[in-house]
Formats: sequence, C-alpha cells, structure tokens
Amino acid sequence: MTIAVAMSGGVDSSTAAAILAEKSRSEQAGGEPRIVGLTMQLWNQRRLPALQGLPEGIEPGRASGRCCSLDDVYDARRVASFLGIPYYVVNFERRFEEEVVRPFVEQYLAGETPIPCSRCNTEIKFEQFVETARQIGAERIATGHYARIHQDKRTGRYRLLVAVDRSKDQSYFLFGLTQEQLSRAIFPLGKLTKQQVRAIAREKRLPVAEKPESQEICFVPGGSYRGFIAAYLAEQGARMEDRPGELVTTDGRTLGEHHGVQHFTVGQRKGLGVAAGSPLYVIEIDAAKNRVVVGRNEDLFKRRCRVRNVNWIRPVAEGERISACVRIRNKHLPAPATVEALAGAEANIEFAEPQRAITPGQAAVFYDGEEVVGGGWILGAD
Repeated sequence: MTIAVAMSGGVDSSTAAAILAEKSRSEQAGGEPRIVGLTMQLWNQRRLPALQGLPEGIEPGRASGRCCSLDDVYDARRVASFLGIPYYVVNFERRFEEEVVRPFVEQYLAGETPIPCSRCNTEIKFEQFVETARQIGAERIATGHYARIHQDKRTGRYRLLVAVDRSKDQSYFLFGLTQEQLSRAIFPLGKLTKQQVRAIAREKRLPVAEKPESQEICFVPGGSYRGFIAAYLAEQGARMEDRPGELVTTDGRTLGEHHGVQHFTVGQRKGLGVAAGSPLYVIEIDAAKNRVVVGRNEDLFKRRCRVRNVNWIRPVAEGERISACVRIRNKHLPAPATVEALAGAEANIEFAEPQRAITPGQAAVFYDGEEVVGGGWILGAD
C-alpha cells in the first residue's frame, strides 16, 4: 500500500512522514518505503508584496511563522530527502483561492468572522489531496493533524475522535470530513503528545526538529485581516469601501457612527469609537441594515444558535434531536447542548447554559465524548 503524506515543512508533518517511512521499511523487511511526500502549494507568498513587512534585503515569500513559504517547501524537500522518500510539490493555488480565499474575503466584508482553516481542510487538503494521491497511485493519505480515526467494526463507519493531547487537538477543524475521506486518511500523531512528537523528531534527527510552529493563517501575513483584504481587493481592481452606518445599543439608542461592519467582530471591546460610562462590547453585526449593536458583557451570552452546511459524520435523521457537547470556536470548552437536525443541512442548537460571543462565520462542532458527531457554520444566535 502506498501512502501520500502531506508535508508542510513543519515538525508535525515531518514526524508523521518519518513514523510512516520507518513502519513501511519494517513491514517490507528493510525494503524501500512505499511513502510519497507531497507539498501542497496553496498561496504564492510573493503576491501582495506590500503586506510582507519584511526587513530590507529579505525576499518576500521567505517569511517564517506561517505555512506555504519558500522556506517551508525547502524544509519539506530536505526532510523527504533525509527520509529517502519520493517528493513532489503540487500546485493548488487556483482552487485554494476559489474555495478558501474568496469566501474568506466575502464573509469578512459581510461582517462575519471566518475561519479559513476548516474550509481548507475540507475543500483542499482532503478532497483535492485525495484525488491527487489517487493519480500517483497512493491508496491512503496521511497528515500531521492531531486527531484520531477509528472504524466501527459493527457498522463499518469511520469515527473522528479527539487527539490524546487535548491541548493540540485539531478535530474542530476537521468536522467537514466525509466517510470517504476518513476511510482513506491516517493521522499518525493522534495518539502522541506534542512533547513526544518533538522527541521523535530529535531522536530521528530530522532537519526540522527544532523548527518553531507556524502561528498565522498562511495567506494573511502579520495577522492583519483588514490589511490583507484591502491589498487583495486592490489587486483585483476593487477597493474596500467603508460604508458608514449606525452604532446602536441593544435597546435601540444611537451612540454614533461606524465606518463599515467589516471592522467589527462579536465580542470586540476596543476600537468601537464611542465612550460610555461602562465597557461596551459588540453584541451583533447586522450587515443587511449596516448596523453594529453594542451592549454590556452580559448581553453577549446567548442560549441558541442556528448553523448551516452541516456535515454529519455520524448519521442523524432530519428532525432528530441529539444531546451533545458543542464547541463554538477552537479554544471553547465544549458545552452541553441539544442539537436538532433540520432540512437543508441546517441545525438548531440550544445550550444548557448561555454561551458567550456566539459568532457568525465560526464553526459549531458537535461532540459525543471523544467523538465528533458533526458540525456546521454559525448563522446567528439569540
């Protein structure tokens, strides 16, 4: 069996490749490992050079701290050579821009708070990657994600489980995976802690054993969403127009004017542009009316929300209500709730206790203990 490993140039994917290469050699009694390294080129870091913010003399595209840089491709190639496995770079830039970057820009301009990593996993890293792996004769794919997959021998279905290292668990970003994708995926790091992964990388003397983790969204240098979107729109011959609108309280009083809903996110406190006797927070963004609603911290707590584009990993029938623990953002502690499956791949969620800052554009992911039951994109809360 040939396995294609997604190699980003970081320590996690490199260690995953090393573990599988060693296992393959062992199974073949010292023969050549049936492992192929693939780096997915998703975004050209030389685009929008004004955003790089690099010191003079540093070439755009060689910035560290995020994936897809030239350094990362170089590191992935070095690791593959060190492991003695074939290595290829596959260009997914056009698909990535269509399926991830443009929706990110559109959601942001509509006053939502998107998380492109989940969309990238679903639309690119698994759907497109699985197809590419097939073309080179690989039956399975592997990544450096911290999550686990288990096949239920009774039903034959595949279950997505949280990682052993809960501090590194990435199951929240994988809720969109299908049974077909899960059946072909391998997560070698799911049962390991980050400390163990580092130790394995050092033990095997991988060239990236001490490489720091990437912290940014790959196509947003410096973490400035607004800066990226302004530069991206300018490249497309457009501009990010500020549309002034009302800044109002939860009881309808007008406090002032804002300069565009895209400058705000639910839960935001700073940068509201108004003074009050007590702290104010963004409670709601009404893009249709071009209005931003602000209020007290306690106004941020909501009990219900609706989600769209729901992917059920475990089958749930329309109209069925299930008990689950729901995460409304990556670092959110899963909260007990009832989830009702609706027509049109939507669902209603009612929490046992109100949750703070349920934000449109983020994902709500449903858990039954360690298992991911499904998830969808938050539309709104009340």
